[in-house]
Amino acid sequence: MMRRFFFLLILLMCLTGPAWAQRDAKGVPWSQLTPDEQTVLRRFSDKWDQFPPGRQERLLKGARRWNAMTPEERQDAQKRFRAWQNMPDDQRRQMRERFQRFRDLPPEDREAVRKARRWFKSLPEERKQELREQFKGMSPQERRAYREQLRREMMEKPAGEPSAAAPPAPKPSGADE
Repeated sequence: MMRRFFFLLILLMCLTGPAWAQRDAKGVPWSQLTPDEQTVLRRFSDKWDQFPPGRQERLLKGARRWNAMTPEERQDAQKRFRAWQNMPDDQRRQMRERFQRFRDLPPEDREAVRKARRWFKSLPEERKQELREQFKGMSPQERRAYREQLRREMMEKPAGEPSAAAPPAPKPSGADE
């Protein structure tokens, strides 16, 4: 269980990026961590004071995030981590590249992606599957046009108003009329 948590913590650190500001050039002594932080990080207790301050900060941030999660969020994070562990290396590489492209987007584009994801997650499961099937049947040009149409509509709606309806998908190229 603790080994899985360690790997989950490393994954969280990789996904959230290494660019945190350092509080102190000397790092944080183990004795100054809260009992909850020490519990999560106990695997590192004998090496903690030798870690560079940046690594301490990343681990500490991960521990704080873990402690702030509900049991359901922790379970979900563990499930995602197990899926990550079972992915082939090339698929992990692709996901890292996608995440980096996301991080490179301007803030307003990142927010548009988040908004679209929240909208999709709010849909009933059968509607999600219906949209996936429609999307699979489209040509690359139709997919681009449909994504652009969704993007325009998402940008027009206020942030708190996810719509359960998607714009009608273009008919796939081979579809009969």
